[in-house]
Amino acid sequence: MSSTACSELRFAAGGRSADLKLVVSPRARVMRLRVDRRTGEVVLTLPPRASRRKALEWAAGHRPWIERQLAEVAQAEPLGPGAVLPLRGEPHRIDWEASRPRVPRLADGRLVAGGPAEGLEARLLRWLKRQALDLLAAETAEFAAKAGVTVSRVAVGDPVSRWGSCSSSGAIRYSWRLLLAPDFVRRATVAHEVAHRVHMHHGPAFHALVEALLGADPKPARLWLRRQGAALHRIGGR
Repeated sequence: MSSTACSELRFAAGGRSADLKLVVSPRARVMRLRVDRRTGEVVLTLPPRASRRKALEWAAGHRPWIERQLAEVAQAEPLGPGAVLPLRGEPHRIDWEASRPRVPRLADGRLVAGGPAEGLEARLLRWLKRQALDLLAAETAEFAAKAGVTVSRVAVGDPVSRWGSCSSSGAIRYSWRLLLAPDFVRRATVAHEVAHRVHMHHGPAFHALVEALLGADPKPARLWLRRQGAALHRIGGR
């Protein structure tokens, strides 16, 4: 079982500051340092028997890198009236009036919403997650039929470190934020996860199947996520 604690080591850059969070994980074999590009959290994961003193010294030696990463973390972008968010890669302005129905709807490049201002972001996020699940489930079924495989369950969540995952039981889980990405990015991610129903590895046969299912080179989608994905995590809450 993992344990988490904050250390006395602190980093600051770009108007942000963060204490180093230590996570002792029984699954860790080496120390791993990361800066959450969405929240600015600085986390050092270490094996159970690692020396805390040496771990802190090691992290302190990476201060320049950590503070460069912190400086690049942008402020969160709340979902409120007038805000613009991408849907399937296209900008949509949130058009809100309290007198309108609570259930959001799309209209001419707008996301039209109503109901009380309090709770608006939560309502929008629920709607976005439902839309993401419907779209991703349909595309998963499409690619699964093409691959000749079954998928036991499709779900969405809000993970920070991955856009999709496929379990050995046949369940596939996606980040709902794929709804915000362009179609070619989302579809490449779906093809990737469905291909894992055939190959539970990332070898040549797996990559060949992804490309065959997609009918296009998936590399541009992976590149887009590496360059633009962090911005999607700044939109709305979790």
